[in-house]
Amino acid sequence: MSEHPDAALVRRGYEAFGKGDMQALGALMTADVIHHVPGSNPLSGHHKGREAVLDLYRRIGEETGGTARIELHSVLVDGRGHAMAVHTFYGDRGDRGLEVQQGLFFTIVGGKITDIDECTQDIDEEDAFWR
Repeated sequence: MSEHPDAALVRRGYEAFGKGDMQALGALMTADVIHHVPGSNPLSGHHKGREAVLDLYRRIGEETGGTARIELHSVLVDGRGHAMAVHTFYGDRGDRGLEVQQGLFFTIVGGKITDIDECTQDIDEEDAFWR
């Protein structure tokens, strides 16, 4: 059984993120992509546009001193331009560590990611980590 193109796209994004390859990651997104980050912390909000989204990812790397990593568990698709990915985020920041389950809900149009909605297992813990 072959993998759905939307699932393959999301997996390529995770691979690029893991390698820190922002050029490859950016190529998977539309120019007007939006990443919605929940919570009440400095990373929360709506990051609009490819460069703003890539800056968010760069900031995650910087804020964690390069310790941020993601372990992808699964990618689910609906065949109508939506994909859901479930992963565990790991990172250290100062004297705090974070290990939390997260999910990303992707909207895909024309083979490119146009919208990313982020969910988390523990919003309070994430807020405390990023403050």
